[in-house]
Amino acid sequence: MERNVIAKNTQIIGDIISEGDFRIDGKLEGSLKTTGRVIIGAGGDVKGTINSSNADIEGTFSGQLNVVKTLTLKASANISGDVVVGKLSIEPGATFNASCAMKVPPKEIKKEDDKKGKQTKEQQKKSRKKAFK
Repeated sequence: MERNVIAKNTQIIGDIISEGDFRIDGKLEGSLKTTGRVIIGAGGDVKGTINSSNADIEGTFSGQLNVVKTLTLKASANISGDVVVGKLSIEPGATFNASCAMKVPPKEIKKEDDKKGKQTKEQQKKSRKKAFK
């Protein structure tokens, strides 16, 4: 997967859409949407919206943050706004002033035979016992 860098002393205002990873050491005002990982370095500052599969934050973020899998906040991180994540990891010392919702992507449900719906309670208990053995 490609890695894109917004370097120190670089400021971008606008919207970014990509499939690659991003490292932000400069400033971003706007939105970033990627299927990859977003890393905000210690000197990085983002104001706006981020949608990604994973994110590691050492710098400053303010806005709407949507991370499908894991959000990791390092000790120097400063977060404010609204956060929706699958998993959250916060190191001691990080500043987290945000509303947070934990949302795990839904798993696919296997379709059972129609017979399953017609089983008696006793048959259902037996099948559950077999599943846990």
